[in-house]
Amino acid sequence: MSHIVQIQTEVRDPVAVQSACRRLNLQNAEFGTHKVFTNRAEGWGVKLPGWIYPVVCQTNTGTVQFDNYNGSWGEQVHLDHFLQAYAVEKTKVEARRHGHTVLEQTLNDGSIKLLVQVGGAA
Repeated sequence: MSHIVQIQTEVRDPVAVQSACRRLNLQNAEFGTHKVFTNRAEGWGVKLPGWIYPVVCQTNTGTVQFDNYNGSWGEQVHLDHFLQAYAVEKTKVEARRHGHTVLEQTLNDGSIKLLVQVGGAA
């Protein structure tokens, strides 16, 4: 049986954060306190391409703090790609943890289709 699922991403898993960084060929996320314009945020700092300030993933709350000054300090598309990569990696981790296999297909519009095969048979 096929099901289509839409996911609203909460960033709670540091392992999936690191996997998303590797997937996008970004530097590893660093845990600590990061400057985000005039504020500071504690969490996993992710440096996105062309962004002045890091995106800070606060895995204890699931929130992501950033300031890209409405695109002037970093293009939204890079954050969107990171969140998509995080969601894919987290889905794969959880599916495999339950003994399932995951097949991945990138679609023409840039979205990613995951097929989770229950029971591990692919």
